[in-house]
Amino acid sequence: MDAHAKHEGPLPPMWHYGETEHDPISTKTLGFWLYMLSDALIFAGLFAAYGVLAQPMDAAGGPTIAQIVHPIAAFWQTLAVLSSVLAYSLATVALKTGNRGGVLLGIIAAIVLGVVFIGLEFSDFATLFSIGATPDRSGLLSAFYIIVATHGLHMMFGILWMLVLIPQIIRSGFNTAIVARLLNLRLFWQFQASVWVCVYVFVYLRGAIQ
Repeated sequence: MDAHAKHEGPLPPMWHYGETEHDPISTKTLGFWLYMLSDALIFAGLFAAYGVLAQPMDAAGGPTIAQIVHPIAAFWQTLAVLSSVLAYSLATVALKTGNRGGVLLGIIAAIVLGVVFIGLEFSDFATLFSIGATPDRSGLLSAFYIIVATHGLHMMFGILWMLVLIPQIIRSGFNTAIVARLLNLRLFWQFQASVWVCVYVFVYLRGAIQ
């Protein structure tokens, strides 16, 4: 059978797993997975550096990690980011049925919850700065700010990505390029939630009991 023969009848959805021909969405998703692996290595390095520097002697006479982390306050950030991932996941469920309104509603909810997360993080940083716990105070604080802020920057990039996608979906619907971007963003957003859970456990919970 000619591999380039045309389909008879309606084409299956672009995310149909029984499709045997070249799938451009899967190719783009594979490339994005490679990026995600490199991103995971960056966070692994940051966690390793923090693990080395999160010792009382690295506080250099300043506040220790137990004095600056607040697990209860960070729990609300955790709730916000996980709820944002849930909202975006519901958007991808709507994507499978071609429900443009459902996708847009899920993305907007994910953006709002992501902004709540970022707002809580900025508030936490402002409080720390007000008591003199700045990144240049000690190696411990530098490691703390870098790991938390790096994750925050990834969250802001994800929010920007969603904001860019909204007018594209309204204008063009669900073509191959937009579906690929939506699926890659789902991977990215779920990865950020996973990283934050590690930050919460390793930095906030572990730091509070040190």
